[in-house]
Amino acid sequence: MNLYWKYMLMLFKSQMQYRTSFFFLAIGQCLTPFTVFAGIYFLFDKFGQLQGWSFYEVALCFAVTHIAFTITECFARGFDSFSSLIVTGDFDRLLVRPRGTVVQVLGSKFEFARFGRLILSGVVLAWAVSHIGIDWTMLKAIALLLMIASGVVIFTGIFILAAAISFWTVQGLEIVNIFTDGGREMTQYPLDIYAKQVRQFFTFIIPFACFNYFPLLYILGRTEQAFYAFIPLAGFLFLIPCLLMWRIGVRHYRSTGS
Repeated sequence: MNLYWKYMLMLFKSQMQYRTSFFFLAIGQCLTPFTVFAGIYFLFDKFGQLQGWSFYEVALCFAVTHIAFTITECFARGFDSFSSLIVTGDFDRLLVRPRGTVVQVLGSKFEFARFGRLILSGVVLAWAVSHIGIDWTMLKAIALLLMIASGVVIFTGIFILAAAISFWTVQGLEIVNIFTDGGREMTQYPLDIYAKQVRQFFTFIIPFACFNYFPLLYILGRTEQAFYAFIPLAGFLFLIPCLLMWRIGVRHYRSTGS
């Protein structure tokens, strides 16, 4: 982990060499989810509720999803752009270094300007919580933290899967965006508004429901089942097959010879 923090510090210093550009980029990143949230606001302003969900409940769902995805984009972006290392042959250099490839790829790219999105999502989270009137307990607070942590792990796992595909396709497949950007857009709403087949897929195959929907039911008091607060832990299990696929890809990698 010391190597990972050194990577982070080094790239942070390099990005801060152009501070004006950095801050303007952060502001621009803040505006992106703002336009999406504005669309949700106008949707509820027109229709009032969405299958029994109020505006502030959906806003809470929106905030958790965007916080998790933004943290992933900040710290796991190396896997999202990994295909370029295959094309240029730079992955060969990672293989001859005495460190694991996962840590090196994670540390190859950080996008700290994404914190603009994190600030806006945090504001939305605080605003939603203050209007819902949740009867907070220690378990509900833990559930909220687990939701965010599990979301980061799941999105990171999808980035790792996308990177692993690059060992066979050279370029990452655009279909993966269905589960990254598409997953972010979908999980900003409660999953029970979608068809049964969609809910099943995103519960048992890619466990978005485990970090977003089920613990949200407990926090909002829609269920009294306390174990719902710990369902986000299933998201950490999702990382195991993702890392396994990565190991298989590395074993089948053939050097470019450059």
